[in-house]
Amino acid sequence: MPPQSLLLLGGTSAIGLATARRLIARRTRTVWLAGRPSPELDAAAASLRALGAGVRVVPFDALDTDVHAERLGRVFAEGDVDLVLLAFGVLGDQARDESDPAAAVRVAQTNYTGGVSAALVCAGALQAQGHGSLVVLSSVAGERGRRADFIYGSSKAGLDVFAQGLGDALHGTGVHVMVVRPGAVRAARTAGRPEPAPLSTTPEAVAGAIELGLRRRSETVWVPAPLRLVASALRHVPRPLHRRLPVAP
Repeated sequence: MPPQSLLLLGGTSAIGLATARRLIARRTRTVWLAGRPSPELDAAAASLRALGAGVRVVPFDALDTDVHAERLGRVFAEGDVDLVLLAFGVLGDQARDESDPAAAVRVAQTNYTGGVSAALVCAGALQAQGHGSLVVLSSVAGERGRRADFIYGSSKAGLDVFAQGLGDALHGTGVHVMVVRPGAVRAARTAGRPEPAPLSTTPEAVAGAIELGLRRRSETVWVPAPLRLVASALRHVPRPLHRRLPVAP
């Protein structure tokens, strides 16, 4: 059954909001949008309310890990949460970040450290209530280091391995952990960047794959599905050849 309640970590995420819209059309009636206060976050909340959901905005900053337990704990104190979708993250700017270690650290701390902190807080709360799903948005960029985006990719690789292990740790507790690995996503955040790879996807397609994965209780979801085979093949390409490939998922 679709979840009745959703906590979206990354309240302005295109994938997160596409998933929320899809779930509201099915059964979801309560949504918490967690993110940094902004007009964009308020507009996202208003758009979901217009679909008939009860929406609450929760101040949340991935980098402010000291208050994650307190801020997210308030959500769970109001009632059970059926689904937590960890959808926040930053792409960064590879060229700039290579020459600015502080900027590179910010990417790593947002995507990995912030993800670890928020996921553990939510996993503990889900385990305490005895049910629920935690969906973690990873990326195919974390499968193998690439010259074009190895700072972002390495942060997603760390989050991916963490989420896999967390899923194993929670196995048998009633809590389901699912890792989602999209290819390049055609969304506003990629505007101005090079044309996406052939196996790119959209927020709506990822949302559909998330919904299907939840129904199937999947542990790993690739979007689009053929990307799994491509990534598996590329994993075994010799490194000198891999670094010369013009496009890699």
